[in-house]
Amino acid sequence: MTNGHLVDYQVDEHGVAVLMLNNPPLNLNTLGTIDKLLEACRTLTDDDRVRVVVVTGAGDRAFCAGSDISEFAEVRDDVVSKKLRKENCAFTAIEQLPQPVVAALNGSALGGGAEIALACDIRIIDEQARIGFPEVNLGVFPGSGGVFRLPRIVGVARAYELLYTGEPIDAAEAYRIGLVNSVASHGDALESALKLARTLASKPALALSLMRAAVRESVTQNTAEATQRTLDYSHWVFTGPDIAEGVAAFFEKRAPRFTAGRRDHASNERTS
Repeated sequence: MTNGHLVDYQVDEHGVAVLMLNNPPLNLNTLGTIDKLLEACRTLTDDDRVRVVVVTGAGDRAFCAGSDISEFAEVRDDVVSKKLRKENCAFTAIEQLPQPVVAALNGSALGGGAEIALACDIRIIDEQARIGFPEVNLGVFPGSGGVFRLPRIVGVARAYELLYTGEPIDAAEAYRIGLVNSVASHGDALESALKLARTLASKPALALSLMRAAVRESVTQNTAEATQRTLDYSHWVFTGPDIAEGVAAFFEKRAPRFTAGRRDHASNERTS
């Protein structure tokens, strides 16, 4: 079941890219969609115009309602190689984009759709939307990040409850447990996400990129490793172009104007 281009993105004058899951009305994850999503992430990584990414769904019914169940018969004999390995690569590609990523949950985010949201940094949900992991009711479980990204965000006990029951929760409950960052008025999730994204796009791109990487990497690092990585990244920003503008703006009592890209720094290679 496909429609449109499956995945599209456009970049505005602020450097905000809107990555659109474009398979309405439910924006289901199909085998074709996953390939397009991975391709889009690779393009976004190399697009120096992009300072922030907003992920949303086409239409007003769903952000992404999960997998296309009609494809299960095609993949169930070897689901890992036919579907899940690619899906994990695509969702991890979102998590590893060099730019901050905001999810505009304009409608239901279920199953794989919720797993896409978990790979984003900040989640803004429509007040009428729901989010959840109903896979258990099909006799399976979230195989593309839900079982390990969800507890990092809401804690182990909440994660077990959501995963075991398979019951979606509404926007207010998602906000209460910290699964989303804010709740937007009906129809305003994308605009709210764009407003935040444009604010972030005015910040120093290199610092934001390194903060995203440092937070992500900290999950698998001990204190000594995380400290060293922080020192390495601090060297990057203190020898980069943004600090001169930031310090000048501070003493001149004006708002800073950060225009350098995330790759405009003194080092040509990432510190290891």
